Amino acid sequence: MSAPVEVDVAIAGGGMVGASLALALQGSGLAVALIEGHAPDAAAQPSFDERTTAIGNGSRAVFEALGAWPRMRAEAGVIRAIHVSDAGRFGFARLVAAEQGLEAFGYVLPNRAIGRALWQGLAATPQLALYMPARLIEARSLDSHASLAIERGDGTRATVHARLLVAADGAQSTVRAALGLPSHVEDYGQVAVVANLAADRPHDGTAYERFTPVGPLALLPLADGSYTVVWARTPDDAAQALAMPEAQFLAGLQRRFGWRAGRFVRVGRRHGYPLALTRSDATHAPRAVLIGNAAQALHPVAGQGFNLGLRDAATLAECLVEARRGGGDPGGEALLARFAALRAADRSGVTRFTDGLVKLFRDERPGVGALRDLGLLLFDLAPPAKRALARVSWGFAGRLPRLARGLDLADRSGTPP
Repeated sequence: MSAPVEVDVAIAGGGMVGASLALALQGSGLAVALIEGHAPDAAAQPSFDERTTAIGNGSRAVFEALGAWPRMRAEAGVIRAIHVSDAGRFGFARLVAAEQGLEAFGYVLPNRAIGRALWQGLAATPQLALYMPARLIEARSLDSHASLAIERGDGTRATVHARLLVAADGAQSTVRAALGLPSHVEDYGQVAVVANLAADRPHDGTAYERFTPVGPLALLPLADGSYTVVWARTPDDAAQALAMPEAQFLAGLQRRFGWRAGRFVRVGRRHGYPLALTRSDATHAPRAVLIGNAAQALHPVAGQGFNLGLRDAATLAECLVEARRGGGDPGGEALLARFAALRAADRSGVTRFTDGLVKLFRDERPGVGALRDLGLLLFDLAPPAKRALARVSWGFAGRLPRLARGLDLADRSGTPP
């Protein structure tokens, strides 16, 4: 084995959050290594699979600041309105972006389009030390650095010493386990059935969130006029939905959803993804920090998971650039404590919000449904509440990262939007 490679930051995981962090550190003067098990266009790449991701306005601003948005914009479905309803009950609410002074509440993108745009940017980063395909086989946190043992796809091994190790390797984080950071998993007892869906008329930019007795059902508008459907169901129901003929699936979906989007005429290949809330007890350790799903993996209701993880990456990049400019230690306790403090309110708020939504609309105790629907109707009549919820597309709580405000990491001017 050759001598250790010395870097400032090593990022374990080159999915959408890890690749975004690597791209944000481009030109920062920090030596960065990125460790990823699969090429971005490989079928086995879990981040860039057949799913789509809804991104808010804050995430769009981050991608614009990173120069990646022009490469993905053409494939983005635009969310111009949001319709929320409670199946079998009278409650509903509708939000319209134009009424809030917004072009859109957000955008829906194929994961592969996001990954392609990010990795095209990384291809122009010659100073990046890229280990791909490769896997992390050992991670140790020492006083002055983290020591990483890496096995490349050809079986050769390398050692990397990083002043900071960033875990961006997903809900089943290898780094989190190697560092002995405990996590808690709450199984929602649901599997998301995900597929592309065509109706007999193109959408008008409305995203639908319909809460059904077996789980939330979302229709998200795609750039070509069709939808992505994300339907959370019990594991047994999901297994049946994945196996049933197309016509039977479409008929069942139509019964649960209704006719607001027209008649469903075609569905693409269906996939199932188990749903759980995973939270790490601690989000940093000496010389290491967790971001994205490694820190918190959420239920997809309200589409907040990736947006939260991207704000993790944007905030960490900002902290690292500030430390570099001030001669600080990129993996020191002061930086890790500052990052944790900046992210605490947003992480806690989004986690409570999504978890609360799932549990509220599953609560079938007498009277809860009527109160729930009354709340939806009151919300629909309350402009201040709608304005407050519209702000969620920028961030939930706490300080908004500079990149999400459209500001360069080296630029200290400007105020939040």
